[in-house]
Amino acid sequence: MRITTFEATADGGSRFRDLDVPWAIRRDDGQGHVLQLSAPYASPAVQFVELPAGLAQDWHTAPARQIVIVLSGRIEVETTDGERRQWQTGEAFLPADTAGRGHRTRCIDGAVRLLFAPLPEGFSFSV
Repeated sequence: MRITTFEATADGGSRFRDLDVPWAIRRDDGQGHVLQLSAPYASPAVQFVELPAGLAQDWHTAPARQIVIVLSGRIEVETTDGERRQWQTGEAFLPADTAGRGHRTRCIDGAVRLLFAPLPEGFSFSV
């Protein structure tokens, strides 16, 4: 599965990078199906978040490396290299720019509801 991460660069900026989340585990569900799962992790502080319609945040860093799942609405993120990407209901991304200048965030067409699931220190989806 591929998701987008954005991270700090050596010059204090930020950039997007595509991240392949491997299906590290295969499990038989006992009913004739094989499920594929990523590496598990215990999140230290899962939260539901609502960003108000019209939100346009200037440069800021992510509070933690975390998986963000869009529950409703559409959100746009811009990195310091000028690239912009958008996510909508059902999509996930991983903000990881906890240092440097960070990124800009904007709600598109109304409020956005998100689920924040921070990653534990040092966690990697790699197998």
